[in-house]
Amino acid sequence: MLFMGEGTKDMFSWIDYLAQGPVAHAVLAFSLVVALGLALGSLGIRGIRLGTAGVLFAGLFLGQAGLHIDQSILEFARDFGLILFVYTVGLQVGPSFFSSLKRQGLALNALGSSIVLLGGLIVIGLRFLLNFSVPAVAGLFSGATTNTPSLAAGQAALLTLKGAPTGSGDILGMAYAVAYPFGVVGIIITMLLIRKTYSTDPLQEAALDSETKTNRDLPEHVDIEVTNPNVDGILIRDLPFIAESDVVFSRLHHAGKVIVPESDSVIRVGDSLRLVGAKAKLSEFETMIGKKSRISLADVPSDLTTERLYVTKPLVLGKTLDELNFEHFYGTAVTRITRAGIEFAASDQARLQFGDSIFVVGPADGVAKVSEMVGNKTEALNSPHIVPVFVGIMLGVILGSLPISLPGMPAPVRLGLAGGPLIIALFLSRIGRIGPLIWYMAPGANLVIREIGIALFLACVGLKSGSRLLEVLLSGNGVSWLLAGIFLTLIPLVSIGLIARKFLRIDYPTICGVLAGSMTDPPALAFATSFTKSDRPLTAYAAVYPLVMILRVFLVQILVLTLPM
Repeated sequence: MLFMGEGTKDMFSWIDYLAQGPVAHAVLAFSLVVALGLALGSLGIRGIRLGTAGVLFAGLFLGQAGLHIDQSILEFARDFGLILFVYTVGLQVGPSFFSSLKRQGLALNALGSSIVLLGGLIVIGLRFLLNFSVPAVAGLFSGATTNTPSLAAGQAALLTLKGAPTGSGDILGMAYAVAYPFGVVGIIITMLLIRKTYSTDPLQEAALDSETKTNRDLPEHVDIEVTNPNVDGILIRDLPFIAESDVVFSRLHHAGKVIVPESDSVIRVGDSLRLVGAKAKLSEFETMIGKKSRISLADVPSDLTTERLYVTKPLVLGKTLDELNFEHFYGTAVTRITRAGIEFAASDQARLQFGDSIFVVGPADGVAKVSEMVGNKTEALNSPHIVPVFVGIMLGVILGSLPISLPGMPAPVRLGLAGGPLIIALFLSRIGRIGPLIWYMAPGANLVIREIGIALFLACVGLKSGSRLLEVLLSGNGVSWLLAGIFLTLIPLVSIGLIARKFLRIDYPTICGVLAGSMTDPPALAFATSFTKSDRPLTAYAAVYPLVMILRVFLVQILVLTLPM
């Protein structure tokens, strides 16, 4: 093969000898690429590791060295790996995605979208200033931003064009292959560059900021003594703002006895109440009811106990705590719910989902009955729900394949094999259950499937791109494509990243997550999570990923269909 010597074409003949048939050949080849890539990714230089991205570079090297896989198998493994990855990411982040949108999603999505749109303006400039062809700029846009779904969308758009030059699809693919490697490296370089702009240690700053926000968002409790005569004799449900407060009344101390109050319990001056909820809401109720109690209701002798239970029985899934009414039937109260690692106060309108962890207060026999009702079978959390996985993937592929007509576009656009499964997974994980289908996946199973998916995807991209990478780089427009790809990768990332830090004062791990999400770059996400030792990049990545993915898929089709050839 070119540039590799005469002996390289027989370098992998042992695979053909051992593996009879294209499937066995592909399995051995994938295993070789993934194993070498993960070994490469585990090597660190000053604490910096490529992680899963090492699979891409192993694929590039072995592809150039002559390792090949049947084209149809390669394309199937690439697309299926991508589907597995984005679907499991959606399931993991879905429960917290919508709440993150409410808190900070608008600003983060504005930053991610700005990176996409700035990249679009740059490729338009490349088209006219350097006279690049439309397939070339579409490939550079996809490769420099490590976005394979937009590559597929661009190729699909080319097929709808009448009179498109012969070989346009090949040009798009080669430009993508040239720009892709630096797209992976460039985002890591950008993260390190932005870190250098900090006057303080960004990791320490982020840790303090994260602790502050965590403490602010986590539900707290307070014991309040009733001293306001205006609430003497009033029912708890008639207190002002009680319906919208999401505050739980977990204990009532009256006449020397502590019980779990119901909504129709009467409060009197001299009583004490334990409230659980957001700190700001608790302060409002303290001002309204009285003052902080001098005693802790948890220390007052009573027959109440507390226990953390797991929701595993289908009977209660999708039902609100108000519908279940544990206070009335069992004398117990659910004060907190932990879902997908996020803890929040258990309001009456909260619907239980499979895998929720609930904190229950009440008499021992009542807590035992609640435990029986919700299941509390921890072994059920590790039982796989295989049917919902494939049903969800099927729905995602169908959604991604639906044509979406936009005004002024000569052909419809599609979400693709990444956008469709991701959006479906986000919504299904939010819903939790439809009939007998439970959209819950154990964290361990999710991680395994996600890592297998991204490893397959990167191995395929590397092998496919590596076979002609050096040839394209050293001939024709390869060098100019490479330089343009570097420019296209760095300028939007560095510009928006510095703006996010300097003007919006966003913490470093969150900026890394936004940059990785804006590039829809899983290896960059893995690097950011490992480098910052925080899960905040994952939250930011999930907040911007869906919108950015859709924008990239749409924008590349708009470029192909509207720019003059």
